[in-house]
Amino acid sequence: MREYSAPAAKPVADDENLSDILWANAERFPESISFRRQVDGSWLDVTAREFAAQVLAVAKGLIEAGVEHGDRIGLMSKTRYEWQLLDFAIWAAGAVTVPIYDTSSPEQVHWILSDSGAKGVFVETDEHLGNVDQVRDRLGDLQYVWQIENSHTGGAVAELTALGSKVADDTVHERRRGVKADELATIVYTSGTTGRPKGVELSHRNLLAEIRADIAAFPQLMEAGNSLLCFLPLAHVLARAIAVTAITARVTLGHTPDVKNLVADLGTFRPTFVVAVPRVFEKVYNSAKQKAHSEGKGKIFDQAEAVAVAYSEAQDSGGAGLGLKAKHLVFDKLVFTKLRAALGGRCIAAVSGGAPLGARLAHFFRGIGVPVFEGYGLTETSAAANVNTQTAFRVGTVGRPVAGTSVRIADDGEVLLKGDVVFRAYFNNEQATKESLEDGWFHTGDLGELDDDGFLKITGRKKEIIVTAGGKNVAPSGLEDTLRANPLISQAMVVGDRRPFIGVLVTIDEEFFPAWKAQHGKPESATVADLADDADLKAAVQAAVDEANKQVSHAEAIKKFVILAHDFSEATGEITPSLKLKRNVVSKNYSDTIESLYAR
Repeated sequence: MREYSAPAAKPVADDENLSDILWANAERFPESISFRRQVDGSWLDVTAREFAAQVLAVAKGLIEAGVEHGDRIGLMSKTRYEWQLLDFAIWAAGAVTVPIYDTSSPEQVHWILSDSGAKGVFVETDEHLGNVDQVRDRLGDLQYVWQIENSHTGGAVAELTALGSKVADDTVHERRRGVKADELATIVYTSGTTGRPKGVELSHRNLLAEIRADIAAFPQLMEAGNSLLCFLPLAHVLARAIAVTAITARVTLGHTPDVKNLVADLGTFRPTFVVAVPRVFEKVYNSAKQKAHSEGKGKIFDQAEAVAVAYSEAQDSGGAGLGLKAKHLVFDKLVFTKLRAALGGRCIAAVSGGAPLGARLAHFFRGIGVPVFEGYGLTETSAAANVNTQTAFRVGTVGRPVAGTSVRIADDGEVLLKGDVVFRAYFNNEQATKESLEDGWFHTGDLGELDDDGFLKITGRKKEIIVTAGGKNVAPSGLEDTLRANPLISQAMVVGDRRPFIGVLVTIDEEFFPAWKAQHGKPESATVADLADDADLKAAVQAAVDEANKQVSHAEAIKKFVILAHDFSEATGEITPSLKLKRNVVSKNYSDTIESLYAR
């Protein structure tokens, strides 16, 4: 058993809560720019004083409507300014926010609102309103539904502001000051990769501890005057925790709801740093590589990539020599500046979480001048429990524990976590709570290794370990991560439990596929289904499989693969909104395909 603890940051006082952040900034730094809102294509400033005033006005409306201390209020919307405004207004009214992914089905909405006993819910669009209406007759506790985009009322913000116009400011301040650190701030439902989502209870202390740990970890990024463009769903605990940390640190925050416009928005907002899941970084890399090759500049890009990786690797062994420095300088002018420009031109770093990034990709981005600080955490740890930082960076790991957090590796290799960021219970689920929490230690279900310096490496997930018919234990995540690093491959799911060998289901990246067809002389109209047995496509996938197999022993290597006609999707329930595979659903949907792998 190994264990490592990080010293605590400033402790959270018993009478603190998250709403204090806004009024502290509004009183001490009223003219600081808390947000830039995108309105009709332009970014408009919102000061700390203006934001606090808007939160106060909406909180008055909530109180006038009948929202009481401790009531649960759902929030279903894409990432936008109003999401943060309503979140803080709910807290200021002494209530509890229950985030719901905007892509959730009516039955998912029903489960979250019914299980949490939500008294009210904010929805964004007519479609979201329709989803709630479909299940409303089964929601006995639900009294209020407010719509953010409503042409009849002017929207939820305007409606509640008008409703609460006669409520005194002190009514809100009295309500919010009555909320203590150990009271519930939010119930965040897990992605449900292995079953029905569980409601994770996070207190004000949990999130305040996370905020202070993040500021301590990233002093260079969390500096007043810096900027962050938020595009991950705010229903995801990582995006929300980092966004609230940015607000606390007086980092100017922007939002973009549609990643289709991400490159353009990055160009106009020009953030100091970004936060994303690994798939976003894979897309940035793959798109740049695809563009270079399609324009006949593939050799230059490939050389630049090799130099970037070598330059980064040299940082861990005394630094680059003169020759490598010279090459790096040349490619910085030819290639790296253009890549940084795609992130807005001012981006000095990025933060990644939610899944493993992969060592080569981490070295690539550090080599081009945008280090990606990979971290690790779960909804149950209020986001990051471990993270790489500017002063403690080890590629291939998820870093050291954040301030005030301890990590332990159990005898069976499971990662255990303890500290103020760790949740207090699963809502309405005492059995699951008992199974996950023991003497303050949270059993993550992940497998890992801890080195002497406290850097944690995640090696797999206990419930995902495949045991072949020959008794070999195989962790699928490493193989899948390497496969997804190939620009042609979108998703991969390794199979082989109680089977004679390891196989994999592969889906093709729809964005890269047209370029691949053009390069290989395939008909422009050909679909993945048309080419699933094409010799060139199978050879390309086999090359990716061969690369993945280099990471493992012969017994763990992928022996066969199948190219699927369609990508995994959230609509079919095969992936979560945070892009995690639902292995049980994929296994069910493709049971015949999996059987065919082992038919002969």
